[in-house]
Amino acid sequence: MSQSILDTLREYLGLKLFTINQTPVTIGSLFTFLALIAIVFVLANLIGYFLRRKLLPRLNFDEGTVYNIERIAKYSIIFVGALICFQFVGIDLSSLAVIFGLFSVGIGFGLQNITSNFVAGLILLFERPIKVGDRVTIGETLGNVTHINMRATTINSVDNVSIIVPNSDFISGQVINWSYGDKKIRLNIDVGVSYSSDLDLVLKCLREVAEDNGEVMKNPAPVVHFIAFGDSSWNLKLRCWIPDPNRYWHTVSELNCDIVRKFKENNIEIPFPQRDLHIRSSVPPGGLPPQT
Repeated sequence: MSQSILDTLREYLGLKLFTINQTPVTIGSLFTFLALIAIVFVLANLIGYFLRRKLLPRLNFDEGTVYNIERIAKYSIIFVGALICFQFVGIDLSSLAVIFGLFSVGIGFGLQNITSNFVAGLILLFERPIKVGDRVTIGETLGNVTHINMRATTINSVDNVSIIVPNSDFISGQVINWSYGDKKIRLNIDVGVSYSSDLDLVLKCLREVAEDNGEVMKNPAPVVHFIAFGDSSWNLKLRCWIPDPNRYWHTVSELNCDIVRKFKENNIEIPFPQRDLHIRSSVPPGGLPPQT
């Protein structure tokens, strides 16, 4: 009885489903191929985890480099593993042509966006215009890059909202990368003071506010520029540098608050626009003349 079941099972597993490159694909070879592909994916994930969590952090790589190496290693293992799986089920290396043929068929069925996003994802990993951990602005979205996947990149906004952006948007559109290359950025604080102020004292106070802030870099040193004579104020600009773009708005807020406090301590007035309304009447002081 058991032998007949095995024979029946072998018969079903040996049924030919289709032919690829003159190689018959049976139910058994298809199941074997899927099992091997699953093993390849599990192995790629395990190796990626080992690289990202165990090995690469010990080499003092930054977060973006660690992520890119892990992703490239995973994609390489999956690609090579897929070729081996094709060989194992009897399809030779010309199966590469089959893979690209499947891509072209997919494009013909309207998968251009998926393909372009996949290629853009590879460009992002190898060219590295952005990397995990970078603070970027794309469109009106400001946040930190947390994942670069095959189809899309995840940005965690300053409001802690995960925004999924197609990879092709980073290649074809304009992206502001606040962390690219040198991470330090300059802050520009515009300040207006009354014409009756002591100019030298104002300049001194602004420089002290920047120098006393723990976020502001000492080199380059903060500077204050007299920009213009306004309608009701001298317009000045405090310029200073911070090492971390993620602290931009926090530092701007701190500096603004400290400027207000410093000006109050030194009786420096921050004017605001005023308008005087003069009403002129055409009626003489004695009233309207009598009508005749």
